[in-house]
Amino acid sequence: MPVSRTIAALLLLATLTACGGVVEDTRPGQPVKTRQDAFKAMLRAFEPMGVMLREGEYQAEPFAALAVRFDALRDGPWAHFGPDTDYRPSKSKAAVWQRADEFASARERFIAASGALREAALGEQEAAVRAAYQAVYDSCRDCHRTFRN
Repeated sequence: MPVSRTIAALLLLATLTACGGVVEDTRPGQPVKTRQDAFKAMLRAFEPMGVMLREGEYQAEPFAALAVRFDALRDGPWAHFGPDTDYRPSKSKAAVWQRADEFASARERFIAASGALREAALGEQEAAVRAAYQAVYDSCRDCHRTFRN
């Protein structure tokens, strides 16, 4: 019995230690937290669309509603990438600020792709929706590879 209690205590200690690494954004206006929250909001609209497509359960109206919501959220994070926002808890690479023109181009590709997804979703043609969804996914993936840790 004492061995199991020791193991349980060690597991609890390890769990609590892992929780201690959280860094909060305490700067005025919390730009890092604000942009992270904006990206999370977009993901909450984007991921259900992917689930519909991956599981073969495409339904035009619910998909279109999610696409419209996603498109409405697309501009949320970008204003919060100011010159003084490269600090923890940011997951952005320094390349965001060092290669600002490339970052702006990646942002514009994403915005164009999200608009195209909205239009495809409103057109209710599954093949067009799939292609447009993939274009948004690819723009996110490519940007993350270059600009996110």
